[in-house]
Amino acid sequence: MRFRWSVRSRFFQVRLLAAFGVCSAIPSLGQQGGSGAPRVFTADDYKRAEKFMAYNTRPLVFHEVRGKWVTEDRYLFRDPGPDGSEFVLFDAVHGTRQPAFDHAKLAAALSAAAGTAYNAAHLPFMTFEFSADGKSISFRAKAQKWMCDLQGSKCTAEPKPAKGVAERPEEELSPDGKSAAFIRDYNLWLRDVATNKETQLTTDGVKDFGYATDNAGWIHSDRPILLWSPDSKKIATFQQDQRGVGEMYLVETKVGHPVLQAWKYPLPGDDVVTTIQRVVIDLDAHKAIRLQLPPDQHRTTLCDDVECRGSDWDDVEWSPDATHLAFVSTSRDHKHEQLRVADAATGTVRDVLEETAATQYESGWGRVNWRYLPASNEIIWFSERDNWGHLYLYDLATGKLKNQITSGEWVVTQLLRVDEKNRVLYFLADGREKGQNPYFAHLYRIGFDGKNLALLTPEDGNHEVSFSSSGRYFFDSYSKPDVPAVAVVRDDAGKLLSTVAKTDISKLLAAGWQPPVPITVKARDGVTDLYGLMYKPTHLDPTKKYPIVNYIYPGPQGGSVGFWGFAPARQDAQPLAELGFVVVQIEGMGNPLRSKKFHDFYYGNMGDNTLPDQIAGMRELAQKYSWIDIDRVGIFGHSGGGYATADAMFRYPDFFKVGISESGNHDNREYEDDWGERYQGLLVKNADGTTNYDDQANQHLAKNLKGHLLLAHGTLDDNVPPYNTLLVVDELIKANKDFDLLLLPNQHHGYGGATLYMTRRRWDYFVRYLLGAEPPHEYDLHPPTP
Repeated sequence: MRFRWSVRSRFFQVRLLAAFGVCSAIPSLGQQGGSGAPRVFTADDYKRAEKFMAYNTRPLVFHEVRGKWVTEDRYLFRDPGPDGSEFVLFDAVHGTRQPAFDHAKLAAALSAAAGTAYNAAHLPFMTFEFSADGKSISFRAKAQKWMCDLQGSKCTAEPKPAKGVAERPEEELSPDGKSAAFIRDYNLWLRDVATNKETQLTTDGVKDFGYATDNAGWIHSDRPILLWSPDSKKIATFQQDQRGVGEMYLVETKVGHPVLQAWKYPLPGDDVVTTIQRVVIDLDAHKAIRLQLPPDQHRTTLCDDVECRGSDWDDVEWSPDATHLAFVSTSRDHKHEQLRVADAATGTVRDVLEETAATQYESGWGRVNWRYLPASNEIIWFSERDNWGHLYLYDLATGKLKNQITSGEWVVTQLLRVDEKNRVLYFLADGREKGQNPYFAHLYRIGFDGKNLALLTPEDGNHEVSFSSSGRYFFDSYSKPDVPAVAVVRDDAGKLLSTVAKTDISKLLAAGWQPPVPITVKARDGVTDLYGLMYKPTHLDPTKKYPIVNYIYPGPQGGSVGFWGFAPARQDAQPLAELGFVVVQIEGMGNPLRSKKFHDFYYGNMGDNTLPDQIAGMRELAQKYSWIDIDRVGIFGHSGGGYATADAMFRYPDFFKVGISESGNHDNREYEDDWGERYQGLLVKNADGTTNYDDQANQHLAKNLKGHLLLAHGTLDDNVPPYNTLLVVDELIKANKDFDLLLLPNQHHGYGGATLYMTRRRWDYFVRYLLGAEPPHEYDLHPPTP
C-alpha cells in the first residue's frame, strides 16, 4: 500500500510515474485520431519528453541545499553549483561560512589511494561523517567505506570481509559511541567499539520469539529495534512474539529448483498476530528486566510499525537519568492509547493517561508529538479531540489535564523542540496562515500555558526546519511547488541571521522546463476546497483538446501531491504532459493534514479511495479550461495508487477510459494486518458469511470493467504480495474481460532494475489507448552516466 521515502522513512508514495514523450507534430498533440491512420510517435518525440525526467532536470538545479547540524552550532551542507559541488560549514554563532575541509587536498589523497583521478569539485560522495575530534571524515565511494585523515592527507579504504566471512550485522550505536547492539541467533548482543569484544545480553531468544526483531510483515530487516538510555547504560527493547502467526511466501524465478522466501506476515482478521513483550536491559547489572504488563500489540501511534522514521523506536522515551521509561501502548484497532511509565529497575508499570478515538488515533505526521517531562512532572500530549490536531499539557502524577496549549482550526504536525527551562514549545503547523495553501508548513513558538503564540517563519511557502543541538538556531528552507527554495538560518526568536543559499533554476528554465500550476477545486460536496497541481504541455495549443490523466495516491496516510515544496520533477508528471496530456494530482477528502473529520472521511470504507473528489475536481477543471477533454480520462498510480486505479476503472467505468494499476493492495485482507485494521477497522464476519471488508475488495467489482486496464506487479514484492493483483486477474478472467498483465520477475515493490522498462510501458499504454496514437517501437530510456 505504501512506500517509505528513504529505505525506511515511512511511506514512499511511489515517485515512479512515467516520463512521457512529446509528439513531433506539436500543434496536433491534443487531437483525437479520428478518421484515417493513427498518429505515429517517433523516438525523437519520446526523447524530447525524456528531458523532463528527474535524472535530466535535477542536474540543472543549483544551490539547493539541505544538510544537518553538527557540533558547535554549525550547519553542514553540500552546495551544488554549475561547476561542481562544495561541502560547506555555516557557523551560526559568528554568521560565517567556510569549506568543510580542503577539497583539493582530499581529492588528491583519495585519487592516490583509489587509483582514480578525482577533482575538488567532483568528489565521489554526497554525504560524510566527521570524526569526534574533527580530524578525519568517513564516506562511501566505489561501494567501499573510506577514512580520510584531513591533516595527514591520507585516505584508507576499510577492508572488505574475506571470502566466506559474513559482514558485521546491522548495529545500533550507543549515545557515547562506545558500544553497539546487534542481533545474533534471535538474541541481543553488545560489541565494544574499541576492542570489538562481543557480549551476549539475552539468552532465551528463539525463532519467532527473538529480541529487537524488525518485522512488520510488509517490511522487515536484520536491524535491531531498541532505544539506548541517555547514559548508555541501559537498552529498552522487546521480545517480538510471532509464534503461531501466519506466513507469507514468495518464490524466485530461476532455472532449476526455485528458492522459497517465507516470513511472518499477519493479515486482518487473523486470530494470532504479532505482539511484543517489553524489556529493559541493564548493562551494569547484567540482567534483563521484563516490564510487568501483558504483551502489547505490534503498533505505534504514528504508523503501522513499531518504528516509523528510519531508525527510531517510536512511542518510547527515557527519563534523563535513565531510571524510568515512558511509552504508549496502542490497541490492535488503533482506537485506544495508554501512556505508561515503567520503573527501569523493577519493571513495575504505572498507567498515566489514556485516550480513545471513534475511528483511529494518531500522534502527528512524520513525528510523534507527545513528550515525557519528568523534571516538571508533566506530559505533553497530542489529540484531535476537537477535530483539529493540537497539543495538551497533563500532570504526570495524576494524569489530569492542566490546559490546552494550542487551539484553532489548524493542525500541529510536528513538535520539534521543547524548552523546559523557559517553558516554550517549537512546532510545525499547517493551515493557520489565511490566504495560503493550507498544506504549507510554518514554524511557531508558544508557551506551555498556551500564551504568546508566535510565527517564526513568515514567508509564504512550505518551510522545512531543523534545530541545532543547542536549540538556539534553526535552518529553514522554504519554497512552493512553483517557486524554488531559499535557505536561511534564524535564531530561536525567528530573527533572520543569514541567507545561506538561493536555489538557481535559470538553466532549468532555459531548457524549457515549466512549473506545475497550483489548483483549487471543490470536493464532491461542492463546498470543501481541495488543493492540487496541474501539469500542461509546454507547447499547449488552447484551440486543441487534451486528454486528462489523474495520478492518484489515496492515502489515507498521505496524498497524491505529498511534498508541497519545490521539486524539478514530480512523479514524472511533466514528461507525461509533454506527451500530449493534462496531468493532475489532487488531495482528496480522506487525506491527512486537514481536520480530523476531513482525514476520516472514508474511514471504514477504503474502497472510496477519494475517487468522487477526483472526478469532481477534474470536471471542474474541464469547465474552466476548454482545452481539457473530459471525455478522455486516464488514471494511474502505484501501491495504494494501484489499488485506487483499478477501483476507479471498476466503480466508474464510464468515466475512466484507461488505467495503469501498479502493485496495488486490491484487497486489504491480503495485506498486512496493521494497515487495514487501522483504516478499515477490525474484520467482522457476519452471520450470512459477508464481512465489513467485502466492499473494499477490487476483485468483487472486476466484472464492471469497460476500458483498457494494465495491471503490473513484481513477483517478489514483499510489501504488497503479488497475490493482490492475481485476485483481480482471476475475477477478470471469470468475467471474460480483456485486460493487460505485466509481471516483473524477481522485482520487489519498487521494481528496481525494471523501473525504466515499466516507465516505457506506461508511456506506450497511454499513447496507444488514450491518445489513439502509435508509440515508437521499444523506446529505450537513457539516464545520463553519473
